Amino acid sequence: MNPYAYRTTGLAIKTLSRILKARIHVHDRERIPDGSLIFVINHFTRLETLLMPYHIFKIIGRPVWSLASDILFKGALGGFLENVGAVSTKNPDRDRLIIKSLLTGEAAWIIFPEGRMAKSRKIVDRGRFVVASPEGMGRPHSGAASLALRTEFYRRRLIQLEADMPNEAFRLLDLFKIESLEQVKERETYIVPVNITYFPLRARENLLSEMASRFIEDLPDQILEEIITEGSMLLSGVDIDIRFGDPIHVFDYLDTPVILEDICRQVQIDFDDEIPSLARMRKAAREILNRYMASIYSMTTVNLDHLFSSMLKALPKRSTTEMNLRRKVFDIASRVLPTTNVHVHTSLEKGQVHLLTDDSQGCARDFIEVAEEKSVVYRIGDILVKDISKFSSLFDIHRVRLDNPVTVMANEIEPLTELQRNIHRTAWTPEFWIRRRIARFLIKQAIDEFHDDYQQYLSERESKEKRIGMPQLMRGKSRKYGILLIHGYMAAPAEVHALALFLNKQGYWVYTPRLKGHGTSADDLETRTYGDWIDSVDRGYAIIGNLCRNVIVGGFSTGAGLALDLAIRVQNLKAVFAVSPPLRFQDFGAKFVPAMDTWNRLMSKVRLNGARKVFVLNRPENPHINYPRNPVSGVREIDRLMESVEARLQELNVPTLVVQASMDPVVSPKGSRRIFDLIGTSNKRYVLFNFERHGILLGEGATEVYQTIGQFITHVRQD
Repeated sequence: MNPYAYRTTGLAIKTLSRILKARIHVHDRERIPDGSLIFVINHFTRLETLLMPYHIFKIIGRPVWSLASDILFKGALGGFLENVGAVSTKNPDRDRLIIKSLLTGEAAWIIFPEGRMAKSRKIVDRGRFVVASPEGMGRPHSGAASLALRTEFYRRRLIQLEADMPNEAFRLLDLFKIESLEQVKERETYIVPVNITYFPLRARENLLSEMASRFIEDLPDQILEEIITEGSMLLSGVDIDIRFGDPIHVFDYLDTPVILEDICRQVQIDFDDEIPSLARMRKAAREILNRYMASIYSMTTVNLDHLFSSMLKALPKRSTTEMNLRRKVFDIASRVLPTTNVHVHTSLEKGQVHLLTDDSQGCARDFIEVAEEKSVVYRIGDILVKDISKFSSLFDIHRVRLDNPVTVMANEIEPLTELQRNIHRTAWTPEFWIRRRIARFLIKQAIDEFHDDYQQYLSERESKEKRIGMPQLMRGKSRKYGILLIHGYMAAPAEVHALALFLNKQGYWVYTPRLKGHGTSADDLETRTYGDWIDSVDRGYAIIGNLCRNVIVGGFSTGAGLALDLAIRVQNLKAVFAVSPPLRFQDFGAKFVPAMDTWNRLMSKVRLNGARKVFVLNRPENPHINYPRNPVSGVREIDRLMESVEARLQELNVPTLVVQASMDPVVSPKGSRRIFDLIGTSNKRYVLFNFERHGILLGEGATEVYQTIGQFITHVRQD
């Protein structure tokens, strides 16, 4: 190999990597041992042949050569592949070159055990590893194992012959073109399994495919498919997770009498001679093959596409609702994956409540769009009907990534047997059981989170009794209607407890979530954003939404703003009521909060924390619930929340009640009136009470407010 050409081509790949939008994440590089190395890698795209030598070279600092299909060694591409260290599978000196370079350690090797691109990702059939091809199902290749075994066979034989039969040792060194036996000693050969997972897989026409079709006549369908699929992945942005597995120590497999006898045999043995231990060597190669294939596919980086496609495939009925599919995927992603020994994509390391609410990350929407586009499912109203034939193994191997990516996604995690068992178990679980299980899981999560936050931020002077901040579920007489009731800023669920009891006595299920940062201390609240509060509300909605068929959401003050936000984002809510929503504050000092917040952030950046004004004194109406200190950053977060809500109020299309005190000393009635005027639905009502306080859900006259809300809910139920 030409070292200058290798470095120059590596520079070209590095430059190309920066231009393209692929995001490459390398995991567990510390598992790579110091020795002679063969990397066995799953093969899904042409990209592995180009990118993997460069990325492994960056880690180990040695040239990395690879085997590539002989059909690629034509024209400019062939020259490029030779420069990056690729060797044709049809090269007659292939095996000798590989073994020589492994004996000396001058280069590492990449070998794809599938022998070809596994475009369908169908790698397991009836418990055996297979490779799908146009001719049918074949076995993966044991070539990497055989080459590693032969390398260690010759290494041990050369060391043995140095003392017993030096002339034969020198002959073998000359055969491999190795100058000195010292180059061979003190090394061992390892096979390192590597998994590459791509996410998302979205094959669409792109700039590269358009240029290829325009400038190349009679472009074969196979090549066009590869340009479309892999071009889409690179140009639109794809996450590429590269994981290194535990190395396989090859010499352990030579420790049998028949092989050791051949290693020590004092006769001339040429490179391709039949030897008595050949059958045992082949058996060892098959054992190693199964070991590294299992390792490669156990390292698949599981993502939501895998879960959606596998769940859709496993569902026992042809039809399902989108929400049922989303619930079951949530159940697997949130409850099962953390206890299953699999690797997960970064998007699965965070909470998945969005699957149960507004699909804010677009994961469900994107998957279903692909499934519909490829006719894997079709819609009848809210019902998804799947075409079972799309999940069969009868497909054009060279077009499957284009024509049926959903099956490709499902195939990739078939080897993860424990995960598959859980997916099938969940797929067959009745929907109402899934809903109850999700609700129990989320309630426990909310309570555990509160206990952890309370313990972390406990303040003897400021923290209240735990019961004040504890989220609470009140069971109703019927599951037809449930109410999500959200407390206000610097408060806790206890603030809305009396209203919750009133509504519960009318027969409704009521859930009062705790907003992150509340019910603990102001130091906790100072660290939170309004996005954290939205997450708390979304989890609350998912809880009550899985327990009841219809959901009404309401809140007080900042909780009212969060209720409006939820009603704008989430479909199928029945109604919303907002008590004293904080669009405008009465306090003149609140106008200076943005400037003060900016000042605090600046002081933090220049590490002058002593110049920050983090809290201001609060004189709460309900000191047994509210904090005595108000974080400046928290007031700014309320502003950001309400700015976002105000801009989207026209989208609110469910029955709405706005309640306000006419002489509220905290929130301006003009602000709540503006909210009312901007709301898109015509089915809305504004009620003004003649009170001189902000906290109108507690104290004298609060029952009148409760009755107004109760009447509103009754009207909603009757409509």
